[in-house]
Amino acid sequence: MSTATANGGDDGSRASPQHSPRDSQREKASNTSTGTNRTARTGRTGGYFTLGYKEGFSQWWANIPAAKAEHTVLSYIPYLKQPPTHTQTGKMLPSETPSTASFSDNSVDKASAVQTHSNSDPYGPRQWHSNLVKLSGNNRALNEFSVERMGEDIDQNLVILHGYGAGLGFFYKNFEGLSRVKGWKVYALDLLGMGRSSRPPFKLHSKDRQKCITEAENWFIDALEEWRVQRKIDRFTLVGHSLGGYMSVAYALKYPGHLNKLILASPVGIPEDPYAVNAEMPEPTDSTLTNEFSQDQEEDVKSSSNPKIPESAKQGDKNNFLNARSKGQETSKTVDKTLPTAPRKPLPKWLTYLWDANISPFSLVRWSGPLGPRFVSGWTSRRFSHLATEEAQALHNYAYSLFKQRGSGEFALAYILAPGAFARSPLIRRIQGVGRQYLQPDGSTTSSVESAVRKRENGIPVVLMYGENDWMDIAGGYAAEQKMEEEKALIWKTASAAEKEVDNGSAKVLIIKKAGHHVYLDGFSEFNHVMREEMEEVSRHERQA
Repeated sequence: MSTATANGGDDGSRASPQHSPRDSQREKASNTSTGTNRTARTGRTGGYFTLGYKEGFSQWWANIPAAKAEHTVLSYIPYLKQPPTHTQTGKMLPSETPSTASFSDNSVDKASAVQTHSNSDPYGPRQWHSNLVKLSGNNRALNEFSVERMGEDIDQNLVILHGYGAGLGFFYKNFEGLSRVKGWKVYALDLLGMGRSSRPPFKLHSKDRQKCITEAENWFIDALEEWRVQRKIDRFTLVGHSLGGYMSVAYALKYPGHLNKLILASPVGIPEDPYAVNAEMPEPTDSTLTNEFSQDQEEDVKSSSNPKIPESAKQGDKNNFLNARSKGQETSKTVDKTLPTAPRKPLPKWLTYLWDANISPFSLVRWSGPLGPRFVSGWTSRRFSHLATEEAQALHNYAYSLFKQRGSGEFALAYILAPGAFARSPLIRRIQGVGRQYLQPDGSTTSSVESAVRKRENGIPVVLMYGENDWMDIAGGYAAEQKMEEEKALIWKTASAAEKEVDNGSAKVLIIKKAGHHVYLDGFSEFNHVMREEMEEVSRHERQA
């Protein structure tokens, strides 16, 4: 059986706790604040915010460091009892001033690689790393978590990007399953200004609408490209969730020639919306406040097999104030893609006001002080309700530890999306260019050379993945698939037989069952299985090439 063969039991099971034996270190603070998910399960209601005031104050007072919270979440990775976790995270309390945390080379802040062996890891041996990769400029560094198979040549690399305001720890159910594929190294990165990456001030200099959008995109994708160069990776497979999916498309267009496959997990920003395209944008200042909360703050997992989830939650996302899909819209492949989408429900004036002022929900969490954990519980108690209490609590602590950090990359969202989760520069207008850019020896897309004599990409496979109960508009995925197929057909009209032979462009939409927007977490077993198949396909193609 191939290493990529799915094994739902292995993906989903943890016989006696495989996580770190740090239960004693999850301390009074963690134990007291366990009310987040316990209240949701025991019937003790606290309204929308399920965490009690006392538990919330206790968690705020404990002030669990982000490094520790991340470490606890990663300790739930199967067979990895003691995950590596570097501690180079800003340790000062959050404030409205830009982060001035320094990132030294002090060895005490670094994490040694951790190895799992075949006697305790049936898919091993494997080596796990946690690093802070410093970039050029002041206070620019990316948090990186990776796993590689020992005793094998690394032929392929998989890079994973999270969604808005989240962090790499949310993929803890995927690292082990994805690293089973032979010849692959798996990386997960925190976007610049999010997670445990450094948080430099977010600044825009242009006042032109399109230039502001481009600047905001470049803020993230230029950091990704610099990381790629530092890691000496020529080509890789890129996976992006939600906002990470949007940035993955932007990266593929600006830095062509470095992807061998693009996988978009419930990406934001594909469909076009007249309001979003024409809406006013915030003034490009040195932002200290910002925008969207629900990109990565969804509702309960809508698995019909979970009796704890009410039927109302299975009909669509009721915990997302940016729900862009009309209540009755069908999300299966039977959707008539020729029909226009239903008009959006008008958004509350308070939301539009906060958005236009570039005020972030994370800012509200920071401002609220002792009430912050309670506010965050309004999302975490629902988002992680399908998980065991201790595991859900670890994710709540992790989420809060990230949300309370200084604002940085979060401030870009108001320039990328309008209120309602529609893009100001919709991807549907440009996604057909993925894998079809002109190349230069230096990898740039600009040149004075005539396009007729310039080399062009031969296309790359693009996979769009959605949950069957996803609040993100799946019809946008089908529209993108059609747009890319039309572009390929147009190119083939003038392509030679040899050019057609090497063309690798394709597009498809996949639905993950019993999953919502967070397909990698809600339906992790099926997601991991599908991903392994996609990775194996890349390996076969690269060997044949």
